[in-house]
Amino acid sequence: MMRAFAPIAAMLIATGCQQHDVTVEHPWVRLSAVPANPSAAYFTLKGGAKDETLTAVAAPAAQRAEMHESMGSGGMMTMTPVKLVAVRAGDSVEFKPGGKHVMLFGLNPAVKPGTTTPLILTFASGRTATVKARIVGAGDPAPGD
Repeated sequence: MMRAFAPIAAMLIATGCQQHDVTVEHPWVRLSAVPANPSAAYFTLKGGAKDETLTAVAAPAAQRAEMHESMGSGGMMTMTPVKLVAVRAGDSVEFKPGGKHVMLFGLNPAVKPGTTTPLILTFASGRTATVKARIVGAGDPAPGD
């Protein structure tokens, strides 16, 4: 009789362990080739059990951080600021080169390749997530490439 309930118990335990909040995966920063120019931060947002909205990203090592999106049209690339990024339940949103990204203005010169720097993501629910982003040089491949 107990064996009949084992699969149900396992399912209930697994359901209780599901991720309910958005998670931030693979955060990294590519330094600008010109120190006076902004650097860029990238990561992947994985949706949890319910929809969420990213409202801001802060970087203590930068004077200012802004979410942007690059788009191509007619052979030209443009970049526009983004105020909100919706993360649907169970979906992923990538911040990657050539797409959504975070511009880091006035990055502290002490931030060097091979180190990490914190990024603080704020969501509409009031939740924040702090992650350590791996730093790569201007010509270096993205982490994991």
